[in-house]
Amino acid sequence: MADKKIFLSSPHMSDEGYEQEFIREAFDTNWIAPLGPNVDAFEEEFTAKTGSHFAAALSSGTAALHMALKSAGVGPGDTVFCSSLTFSASANPIIYQGATPVFIDCDYGTWNMSAGFLEEAFKKYRPKAVIAVHLYGLSADMDSITRLCGKHDTVLIEDAAESLGTLYKDKQTGTIGDYGIFSFNSNKIITTSGGGMLVSKDREAVEKVRFWATQSRDKARHYQHSELGYNYRMSNVLAGIGRGQLKVLDKRIQRKRQIFEFYRNAFHEIEQIEMMPVNRWNEPNFWLTCITLKKSRIKPVDIIEALERENIEARHIWKPMHLQPFFKGYEFVGSGISEDIFNRGVCLPSDTKMTDEDLSRITTIVKLSLNYR
Repeated sequence: MADKKIFLSSPHMSDEGYEQEFIREAFDTNWIAPLGPNVDAFEEEFTAKTGSHFAAALSSGTAALHMALKSAGVGPGDTVFCSSLTFSASANPIIYQGATPVFIDCDYGTWNMSAGFLEEAFKKYRPKAVIAVHLYGLSADMDSITRLCGKHDTVLIEDAAESLGTLYKDKQTGTIGDYGIFSFNSNKIITTSGGGMLVSKDREAVEKVRFWATQSRDKARHYQHSELGYNYRMSNVLAGIGRGQLKVLDKRIQRKRQIFEFYRNAFHEIEQIEMMPVNRWNEPNFWLTCITLKKSRIKPVDIIEALERENIEARHIWKPMHLQPFFKGYEFVGSGISEDIFNRGVCLPSDTKMTDEDLSRITTIVKLSLNYR
């Protein structure tokens, strides 16, 4: 019989059953349709937890980013700077709005948008917005990025889809820029199955997003629409899951950190392995623990396939956007750092339901792949 499947990062419902309580309440009160008390409460509890001001619960993190761009006034003919080392959902909404992306390289110190390359890009373009991603729960260098966006009067959107609970100098990522977006997709640190959140200090902007996301229905006795609308609001049932998950966020971060430390301790003598960067000003949520390989003829795919043979899921680092077939025609500002990290990187299993025995099994396979005894 094959060993049990170990996932990269799978949903983890609370042991206390918080989610079921809120879902049961939705069923008992017949609030199954979109919107409802759980949605309102989730927005309020989310702002309280993150220290953000106003929030709109939406159907996905992608929807939240789309609405952030629309709220920022991004449209056809505009340029938007975006991190290149990220998932495509960070860039796709730029195209939704008819704008043009310019991809910015990362740096080795953060794996996120390089302030140096961002400054270089500002010398060539006047963007309408900047999308700074907090990759794998690692914070970008927000002081430098914020300073540059302020200097050039450019809207800053934080893509915190992977970094809920990550702190940058004691501030929650996603709450520092003009807009922040979060994802509750099934593999994130907390999940609503599918869902997202937009936050901002601007009350009117968030209220407008809620309006757009509810099909832009005007206040009238009949159905009237004066603007283009979207079906982007979160359902009352899924918001109930989110409320329950939010209660265990700190536990999930604690376990993710333990997983990172386990890997770091297991690999500390292996010259070929370098852990993802953690800076003194950054308290990551360690959503995924990632490594890069150096001085090794072994490639990331070799480790991934070795784990797959043992029913264990691992993944390559995100392929940079400027190397993606769809985006290959767009401008890139950088020196190839993101490509280098992609070529040498592995995302290791970071599932919070793993045991230490599971982690020992994983690290043994990785070591054997590298011919390390």
